[in-house]
Parts: sequence; structure tokens; C-alpha cells
Amino acid sequence: MKLEKIIIIGAGPAGISAALYAARGNMDPLVINHGIGALEKAEKIENYYGLDHPLSGRELFETGLAQARALGVRILDAQVLGVGGFDTFEVHTTEGDFEAQSVILATGSKRAAPKIPGVKEFEGKGVSYCAVCDAFFYRGKEVAVLGDSDFALHEAEELANLASAVTIYTDGREPRFSREHPIPVNTMKIQAIEGEEKVAGIRLETDMSVQEEGEIVPSFMPADGVFVAIGTAGSTEIAKQMGAELTDKGHIKVDENMQTTIPGLFAAGDCTGGLLQVAKAVYEGAQAGIEAGKYIRSLRSGS
Repeated sequence: MKLEKIIIIGAGPAGISAALYAARGNMDPLVINHGIGALEKAEKIENYYGLDHPLSGRELFETGLAQARALGVRILDAQVLGVGGFDTFEVHTTEGDFEAQSVILATGSKRAAPKIPGVKEFEGKGVSYCAVCDAFFYRGKEVAVLGDSDFALHEAEELANLASAVTIYTDGREPRFSREHPIPVNTMKIQAIEGEEKVAGIRLETDMSVQEEGEIVPSFMPADGVFVAIGTAGSTEIAKQMGAELTDKGHIKVDENMQTTIPGLFAAGDCTGGLLQVAKAVYEGAQAGIEAGKYIRSLRSGS
């Protein structure tokens, strides 16, 4: 496995800005792109420096990708499933695993919790957003994972190492897993997460038992814990997996150099909170790209 200098997760304004500065610093960064994200919702952008006419969010996104490629930046289209490692970082993706000396998180802000009754109420009382962080507390217990993509499958596999049973619940959506796996999947719509002082299980949207291949499936499915893994792993989820500190508002905590509380791990853009604007994302990306380069040079010098 080739050791990358810098891997940048996210190809929006923060990620591409980081890539441009890292590339100009001779760091040969690898950008992992999994789509446009929140920028797609921007119909017109006209408050950013240098635009003589409004651009859509998608136009700005595509222009950024083209600019990075023109500078020789490598861009890999893949979904990041998680990041681990000790002396170096291990980035797990749907296109394989990669090793890096430094990682920059730039995938946008934390996603809202699913609008399922009980999710918010039981946060910290059986509802979790990080399997790596909390799997130990559910050793020998039954757990559920909410999601329908490879991120949910990755979280379920992490839990399967300790839990007595793991089931993936897609909440009515068709699974979008890219590979075969042995973990049970329930595609019924979820009515609520239920319990008293802590999670007791999942109530499915039916008042009667249903027949599935000769087996009775009850409308209430017991679970000691519920792990939310809807969509893809965002910057905040990855930071939590790694043990990086978050702010009181749930954003990634960074210093003036955009470094998190983990040496070599940087973050930029919406995931750090504050002004959710392209201008702020570009500045933070530039700072992260420069500082990640300095971090790698410090490793070489031993300082």
C-alpha cells in the first residue's frame, strides 16, 4: 500500500482549496470525492470574490474539480467508510484502503438526525452515531444500525465483532450496499425508537405481525442500542470515530492552523462551524493545506 502524504476527504470549496495549496507545496495530495454535497442546493452564488456573473453551486463545484485536475491533483471518486490508524492514518473507502501521513476532513457540516421519534430523545441513552466509539458498551448485546448504504454496513461490521446480534434497518428504503454480506437487513418503515430510561427496541410501522418466509416478524424489534449511520460518513462522524474533540455545538474543534486535537488530522469548511459560506471554506481549506504540508515536513525533520 502506497503511503500518501496528504489525503483530503471532500471535494467542495474547502477540500479543493486545501488540495491546491498542498499541491503547490509539493505534497501531491489525494482528494477523495463523493459528490457535491450541500453546495448543490445553492441555485445562485453571487457573493464570492471574482465572479462577474452568478454561478450555481454545481457550476462552482465542477470548476473547482477542473482547476485541481489542471494542477495535477489526483481525485478519486469513492465513499469514505471510516478513518483509523496510529502512527499513520488508514482511510477505508469503497475503492479500497489508503494510508496517509496526514488527513484533511472537508466533507461539510454534521447531518441532521433522522426524523424518527425517539432518536433525539434517546441520544446518549442507547442511540449513538459512532460504532467505533461505543461498540464496547454493547458487547454481548443486540444492536440495530439505521441506514441503507455502505456506511451503515461498515458500522454494522464494526459492531458485529462485539455484539451478540446486529441488524440493519433501512427505514423503508432499498439497500444500496456495494457487496454481499451476512448481516440481516430489515427494510420495513420505522415508527419510533422506544424505551423508558434507555432504548429497548424499534417499533416498525405496522400494528400486526407479518409473515416472511414462514416466520412471524413482530412489529416491535428488541434492541439494546441503535446506531445511526444514514447516508455517508461525514467529517464529524469520522472525527468522532478517531476520538477528535468536538465543540459544544457538535462541530470539529480546530486550532488556528485548522488542526484537530489529533496531530496530523486537520478539518476545514462547514464541519468546523461558524459562517457557512464558500469564502470561509476556501480560507480554511487553504490554511489546512498549508499546515498539513508543514506537519509532514516536521515529520521528516524529526521536530
